Amino acid sequence: MKLRLEYNSPVILTYALISSVVLILHDSGLFGDRLMMTFSVYEFSPSNLVNYFQLVSHSAGHLGWNHLIGNFSFILILGPILEEKYGSGKLLLMIVLTALITGLLNVLFFDTRLLGASGIVFMLIILSGFSNFKAGRIPITLILIVLLYIGREVAQIFADDQVSQFGHILGGICGGVFGYILKPQPDHDEEKKTEFKDLVP
Repeated sequence: MKLRLEYNSPVILTYALISSVVLILHDSGLFGDRLMMTFSVYEFSPSNLVNYFQLVSHSAGHLGWNHLIGNFSFILILGPILEEKYGSGKLLLMIVLTALITGLLNVLFFDTRLLGASGIVFMLIILSGFSNFKAGRIPITLILIVLLYIGREVAQIFADDQVSQFGHILGGICGGVFGYILKPQPDHDEEKKTEFKDLVP
């Protein structure tokens, strides 16, 4: 049997590629600090067009390879599953909205520089907890995920560790909202049911 590589998760793989290229170009030293400043958000002026881009682009900027690998270790595991479940269009919308919301609120209420995909990671983690969510039923796994991940960030919110717990918490809230209001692709659950029926003798 002939094997071939498949670009199986276009949104997630493209996101990982863009973030990696940004860091490679930054490490090359060709652009100094200008490139990473473009891929971070720390101020906003309505007359500065770059600032509008930064409200979203900050989610593709990282401080180093450990930062990037730590984030995409989660994203590359959870992302393709959720992209298949919700579709590429919806997942892209969720990523952009999460980045936009965290970026906008950061410049409105904080004076810190924000960059990295951590908010997206927490959005995907909480969104994955809604996989078995049904009307009138709250999965225990969802409660445990919220307690473990969001609870830990709340407990560390005043820690002086240069980590944006605010971005993590807000990303998790976005994941919860998306998981509650957005439905999977129409044929996703039906395909699963059909496959299960085919296995039953």
